[in-house]
Amino acid sequence: MNRRRYLRGVAGVGAVGAAGLAGCLERLGFEEESAWANPPLVEDRPDAVYLPASREEMAMYGTATDGDYAVALSYTFPHRFWTVEATTEGKRLVEVDTDDSLHLMLTVWDRETDTVLPVDPVIEVLEDGSPVDAGISSPWPMISQRMGFHYGDNIRLPGEGEYTARVRAGPVSLERTGAFEGRLESAATLEVDFEYSRSAINGLSFQTIDEERRGNRGALPLMSHGDGGDSDGAGDGSGGMPPMGQGPPIDDLPGESLGTERSGDAAITAIRTGAERFVGSDSSEYLAVALRTPYHGISLPLTSLSATLERDGSVRLEERLTETLDGEFGHHYGLAVDDLAAGDRLRVTVDSPPQVSRHDGYETAFFEFEDVAYTV
Repeated sequence: MNRRRYLRGVAGVGAVGAAGLAGCLERLGFEEESAWANPPLVEDRPDAVYLPASREEMAMYGTATDGDYAVALSYTFPHRFWTVEATTEGKRLVEVDTDDSLHLMLTVWDRETDTVLPVDPVIEVLEDGSPVDAGISSPWPMISQRMGFHYGDNIRLPGEGEYTARVRAGPVSLERTGAFEGRLESAATLEVDFEYSRSAINGLSFQTIDEERRGNRGALPLMSHGDGGDSDGAGDGSGGMPPMGQGPPIDDLPGESLGTERSGDAAITAIRTGAERFVGSDSSEYLAVALRTPYHGISLPLTSLSATLERDGSVRLEERLTETLDGEFGHHYGLAVDDLAAGDRLRVTVDSPPQVSRHDGYETAFFEFEDVAYTV
């Protein structure tokens, strides 16, 4: 289904009549008013990941590389999202503006490991080599059920035509170990040329989800080029799309898994390892905590976590976990400890929720966390 036509139908305006009226107005010298509107929002939403009311096709403009960095530039219809900021409580809804041209998305990843990077990119849109005011400079870190972790925003362009997106990415400020140690310490500049046309946006497919399924716990499949299915569960990201930010399978990680618990509807896994790269001269073991979305296993960055270690009812250690990138563990939160003994209790606390914007289906999850506990 064509989303523009559907939303106009919802508003009670026929697509043919609206198109004819737009043509008349343009001949009279008036601009065509944007027909973008937000699709239906599920009313009775759980405080968890849920199936939204609709799904939208996404397409890719292109990719670029510079040194260790790669970037993909993708787009879809302008649409609502919710921002989460450390300086405010809760979340803020960003509505579609009539001047919005499209929703532009950036995925930045490490070429050696295919790991999606939280790097706070800066984007500049150029036309004929000169910057244009597209209403975007620092895109929001985001998670969506179709694109995983990425950066994006609704942008406005002065008109149809050819543009260049110049992206500055890096350096990576997180702790880096294993394959990441000593790398990603400088910034890269990457450019992707693209052509914006209304017909390309209007031609993207739009599907509504059956009413009896909307609001149920679950997630839409991750995006792949040309996929037209509407099944629940995880997609494989095939079809030429960039990596989506999925962490390595838990069963493939080295060390001893202490288990996976669910809190705030996130999957929180604790793993004990003695890998030398993690431990210093004063430590013998390392606790790695993976914080991920359910269903797809997308790593949730920009979160503050702390750990409490108890033995025989006494607190031995209370410390903040360090957000880390590792070649084997991927994105996780970690802490080196001097010793662990059978029967020790590890309690993980989420001190502040993921500071990432959310699209439909994620905006009610990953806020209210209870402590989770594991036995060594």
